Amino acid sequence: MRPVHVLRLCSVFEPVRVDGRSARYDPIGGMQNHTATLTRCLDAQGHAQTVVTSRLAGRRGVTRLGRSAVVHRTGLPVPRLRQLWALDALRVALRRPARPVDVVHAHQGEDLATLPLARLAARRHRCPLVVTVHCSVGHTLTGRGPRTRLLRALGGAVERSALRRADAVVVLTDRTAAALAADGVPAERVSTIPSGFDPRLFAGSSPDAFPSARRPRIGYVGRLAPQKRADRLVEAFGRMREPASLVVVGDGPDRERVHALAAGHPRVHLSGFVEHTAVPAVLASLDVLVLPSAYEEMGSVLTEALASGLPVVASDVGGIPEVVHHGVTGLLVPPGDVDALAAALDRLAADAGLRARLAAGARARAAEYAWPRLAARVASVYAWVRQEDALEAVA
Repeated sequence: MRPVHVLRLCSVFEPVRVDGRSARYDPIGGMQNHTATLTRCLDAQGHAQTVVTSRLAGRRGVTRLGRSAVVHRTGLPVPRLRQLWALDALRVALRRPARPVDVVHAHQGEDLATLPLARLAARRHRCPLVVTVHCSVGHTLTGRGPRTRLLRALGGAVERSALRRADAVVVLTDRTAAALAADGVPAERVSTIPSGFDPRLFAGSSPDAFPSARRPRIGYVGRLAPQKRADRLVEAFGRMREPASLVVVGDGPDRERVHALAAGHPRVHLSGFVEHTAVPAVLASLDVLVLPSAYEEMGSVLTEALASGLPVVASDVGGIPEVVHHGVTGLLVPPGDVDALAAALDRLAADAGLRARLAAGARARAAEYAWPRLAARVASVYAWVRQEDALEAVA
């Protein structure tokens, strides 16, 4: 497969390090890890990439990643009105580089400014547009707040319009693929390629990250954000009948609420934010991972749990059931049902044999989610849209 030059547009990307630490507004989530690891894998496969993203709390400017990828960080260091990063990004995305752009690849989360920016860039460079949907605001986002209602109404229209015009759409789950087909996105243009894990991070053994926590250890790893409902996990842990420890790893806007609920629980361990390279050691030190999200496109930490051979208890929402097979790799519970969550945790805490069977099921499925394999599938999408573009030019 001939190497291509990809212009990658994403509102969030692995943050630059300042004084030895990751600069950030909020902890690193699945989309940041997805875009960065994909870029690294494609760089290793020989593809050239120009990444344009927001600066978050880091410095505005240019950094290099791997052998040939270049990352442009744009925008202002403000936690609100983050959509404005796209205005500053225009100057980079529309600039004609020394090597022509072959494919524009946009990564859409809840920040919809990326989509119009990507359409302008594809038109400017006269090349195909690929869009990866990390969170469909029209089909995955839930909630009743004014921000959510606005995103679903306005954002849903922007999303449908952009995806119908994209040359190819990558989704993380088959559920989203079916929803987009119902929206009028041609099925032949849609590819399901999930998020994954970097095998290099999960090779070898790690020391125990929580030596003072008694087993079995139940853990949460991720952003402490309203969507993730870590607060419900703390409530469920308080209702458990079986002895266990709870480890909460993460930071974010729900930090104060989660910490307040955990106060007075001697068996709750709050570790705060850890960098992504430390996540394998964290997972290896747990016995059960919990993802109690209110909504979720997929949940990339779930694939890392598979790589760690870790049973999962998760909400039966979004694309989670496509990763967590009930009774095979984990247990699914209704979203928001604290009693059902507590009962599932009690079941796993009391049954070491069940934990072992689910762990074996997780390890058996892990290879499907290794990033080098997934990146090759993304590169195949690039080859397909370029071939289709060439055929249209001849016609």
